[in-house]
Amino acid sequence: MSELFPDYRATWETEDHQILRKHAAEYFRKEATPNQDKWARQHQVDREFWTKTGDAGLLCLNIPEEYGGAGGCFGHEIVVSQELTYAHDTAFGFGVHSMLASHYIYSYANEKQKKRWLPKMASGEMVIAVAMTEPSTGSDLQAVRTTAIREGDEYVINGSKTFISNGTHCDLLVIVAKTDISGGSKGISLIVAETNGLEGFERGRVLEKIGQHGQDTRELSFTDMRVPAENLLGGVEGRGFFQLMEQLPRERLRIGIGAVAMAEAAVLETIKYAKERTAFGKPILEFQNTKFVLAECKAEVLAGKAFIDYCIQLYLDGKLDAATASMAKMWGSDKQCQIIDRCLQVFGGYGYMMEYPIARMYTSARVQKIYGGTNEIMKELIGRSL
Repeated sequence: MSELFPDYRATWETEDHQILRKHAAEYFRKEATPNQDKWARQHQVDREFWTKTGDAGLLCLNIPEEYGGAGGCFGHEIVVSQELTYAHDTAFGFGVHSMLASHYIYSYANEKQKKRWLPKMASGEMVIAVAMTEPSTGSDLQAVRTTAIREGDEYVINGSKTFISNGTHCDLLVIVAKTDISGGSKGISLIVAETNGLEGFERGRVLEKIGQHGQDTRELSFTDMRVPAENLLGGVEGRGFFQLMEQLPRERLRIGIGAVAMAEAAVLETIKYAKERTAFGKPILEFQNTKFVLAECKAEVLAGKAFIDYCIQLYLDGKLDAATASMAKMWGSDKQCQIIDRCLQVFGGYGYMMEYPIARMYTSARVQKIYGGTNEIMKELIGRSL
C-alpha cells in the first residue's frame, strides 16, 4: 500500500499482490535500506544478498514454477520492484536480473537450458546480465561491433561492452553480437555465456558513476572467448535484433515504473522532512512555498501512477505497443528527475549530502533518461506513431 496515497489501488493489483507487497516491503527495509552506504562504498551489493533474496522468494516471480520461478504474472515483479524503490535502494540489480534478462532465457532458450539456468537464477545462485552497449555504440544496436564467429560447435567471440549492470556478479551473460558482420540488423544474434572460469572473458574496471554507486556496473571484454554453439538463443542466427525489439517494451515500461516509484518515494521523504525541519520557529511545511511545491509534486506523482498503471494493464493484456512503452519511459523518467530536483531543494544544503536518501535519488535518477534508449530516441519512436 502506498504511504503517500493510502487509498490508491491499481486495477491490476490483486489480494495476492498485496500480500507479496507487504512481504517485500518488510524484507527490503530490513535487508536493503541499512546497507545502502556500505554497498555504495564497495560498488556492489553483497553477493550473499542475491541468495538471501532468492530464499525470500523475491526473484524471478514471473517465471513458471517448473523452472524454479513463482509462476506469477508481471504484476508480481512490479510489486517487488516498487517496494525495492520505496526502500530507497539504488544498488540491487533486480530489474535487469528478474524483470528483463530472465525473460530472454525463458522466451528464447531451449528446454535444457531453461531447466539448467532458470532455477539457479530464481534462487540467486546465478546472477545474469545483458551485454548490449559498447564504447562506441549506445541506442543504435545495429552498429554493435562484437563478433561471434562459428567454428564447429562453438562461437568465438571478440569485442568489448560497457555500462554493464550486474557486471561483477554475473554468472550468466546474454551477449549482443554480430554473427554476420555484413548483415546489418539481420546479422545480430544473442548468445549466452557462462562466465565462471571462462577463458577469454575479462571483467574490466568498475565504472565511477555520478549515481547508483552501489550497482556493480563495469566494462567487459571478450578475447577469442569460446561459447558452445547451442547457447545461441532461439537456435537460429540473425534473430537477435528481433528478440531485442520484442523485449524492449518490457524494459522501457520497467524504467517508467521505477521512475514514478522513486518520484513517489522522494515526495514522501520530503514531506516527512518538511514536517520535522524548522525555520523561523516553525516547520517548513507551514510555509506556503513548501506546501505549494509538494502539492504540485504529489499531484504529478498521482497522475504518473495512473498513467503507468494504464500501461501495466496494457502489457498484462498483451496490448502494450512500442510507442506507448516509449511514452512510459520518456515521461516517467523526465518527471522523476523534475520532481526529485524540486524535492531536493526543500532539503536545502542537506539535500546535497549523500547521507540523505534524497541525494542518492537525485544522482541515481539522471541515467533513467539515458539507458533503455535515450529519451530523444523515445521521442522519435513515439513520433512514428503520429
